[in-house]
Amino acid sequence: MTLDATDLPTANGTAPGQTVDPTVSIIVISYNTREMTLECLRSVVAETRTPYEVIVLDNASSDGSAEAIAAEFPDMMLMAETDNHGFAKGNNIAIRHARGEYVLLLNPDTIVLDGAIDRLMDFAKAHPDAGIWGGRTLYGDRSLNPTSCYRKMSLWNVTSQTLGLSSLFRQSPIFNSERYGGWQRDSEREVDIVTGCFLLIKRAFWDELDGFDTTYVMYGEETDLCLRARALGARPRMTPEATIVHYAGASEKVRSDKMVRLLRAKVLLIKRHFPAWKRPLGLAMFRLWPWSRAWGTRLLRTGGADTWAEIWARRDEWKDGWPE
Repeated sequence: MTLDATDLPTANGTAPGQTVDPTVSIIVISYNTREMTLECLRSVVAETRTPYEVIVLDNASSDGSAEAIAAEFPDMMLMAETDNHGFAKGNNIAIRHARGEYVLLLNPDTIVLDGAIDRLMDFAKAHPDAGIWGGRTLYGDRSLNPTSCYRKMSLWNVTSQTLGLSSLFRQSPIFNSERYGGWQRDSEREVDIVTGCFLLIKRAFWDELDGFDTTYVMYGEETDLCLRARALGARPRMTPEATIVHYAGASEKVRSDKMVRLLRAKVLLIKRHFPAWKRPLGLAMFRLWPWSRAWGTRLLRTGGADTWAEIWARRDEWKDGWPE
């Protein structure tokens, strides 16, 4: 999808010359994804009629992202940082400047389809008790990207993952329960976790939760946020009516590095959110997962064995999680 910025409405959800307080503040954290970020911002402007503002925080990109965003979207708030704060801290910093009643976290490697932000706002107003709202995500080829929501980690789904059952039975809601196996994200439902690529929350509730916990340097922060929100009575929901493209992983190219960061986050989530009596077994099973994945991929010749062997060899980097 290619949009010409000269054909777009103004980038604040209003007619030219009209000023309105934003209902939703759209937060985009970018890092070396210049062309994707520009495409994302064009789609926001083209597809959104709810009064909004866009705040882009650029995490010290080296690809000219900040300059390109400033040139094409001078009426958006751009925070061109000289340090890379990561996703969690970057959002916390940007949201301090948000004026909307709602805050929408939107990844830079996304494209808004068919009024998705307007539809998500309507969904939130129809289900105010949810507290956190999300939509459906597609890959670039418009096939389902199931990563828009998850079930929380449990001793069962960690064990299923380590034993390889979640990989062998991907469509099973029993053996692949963390990923809601078999559900095509084609129906509205309550979910445990809404992914931070397309997450709507009221600003007041965000402040009550004190935003993201920056202990999670990368990955896990939205899981922690949603679990803390549920502890306060929220019941996150998703709707397939609000659909975006999410290319996923655009700012991080090396799979082993990405997995090391993800594993560190998941170890910390187990430490923080598993019941005390389940924690030791949960950690023990989870720490074996890369080892079992390395052997499983080698035996089944499904590819990736060397990557998983490298991740296992680097276990001292992730086995204790992010530092408390």
